[in-house]
Amino acid sequence: MKAIVFDLDDTLYPERAYVINGFRAVAALAERELGLAAEQCFEELQALFEAGARERTFDTWLRNHGIDPAVRVRAMVRWFRNHEPRISLFPGVLELLSDLRSRHALGLLTDGHSAVQRRKVAALEIARFFDAVVFTDDFGIDHWKPSTQPFALILERLGTAGAEAAYVADNPIKDFVGARAEGMFTIRVRSPLGLYSHLEPPSPTHAPDAEIEDLSDLARLIHHMAPKRVGSAPP
Repeated sequence: MKAIVFDLDDTLYPERAYVINGFRAVAALAERELGLAAEQCFEELQALFEAGARERTFDTWLRNHGIDPAVRVRAMVRWFRNHEPRISLFPGVLELLSDLRSRHALGLLTDGHSAVQRRKVAALEIARFFDAVVFTDDFGIDHWKPSTQPFALILERLGTAGAEAAYVADNPIKDFVGARAEGMFTIRVRSPLGLYSHLEPPSPTHAPDAEIEDLSDLARLIHHMAPKRVGSAPP
């Protein structure tokens, strides 16, 4: 295994923390722009999120206040995306990256709007660990995961073939299809607190080659090169 490539959101840090932090930023601005109490706004947005809202959350919130989303939703999305994230890595990630970097080339490949993802990387102070970083949005939304293009690019930048690399991520709907197509070994981090931990792969093509609950298991898995295949008996 010459190279290990990581996803960012809910793989290296808890995405929920970013969302909640964003809601606080939006709530503060809503108080100024809409005259609503910031704490009330925050609690309502958080309640929608905890109830399962993952798309058009701001549209729903605005309608609940009798406000036409067409008038305000773009501003709210802009506030959310432009906030300065206050996020932290999962415990042990710094030590893990330091350890792995001594034996493998490391890459980072992440979806999402480039400016947003770059702010996350800066806030987490992790760029120094990676030999190559790919923001899929730099190539347009058509090349977000599950496109194979970003995986081919990061393998090229790392100077390795897909068969000699692994991709570590969390979302079986989009994360592993492109990586598998490029011949990479795929590992799902299925943290109980992850936003997508409840999702099952919709097809064998979407399924990871191995699954772990915590990144603390990754070094052992890579070291022994005898990973537990999803659905198989333990080695």
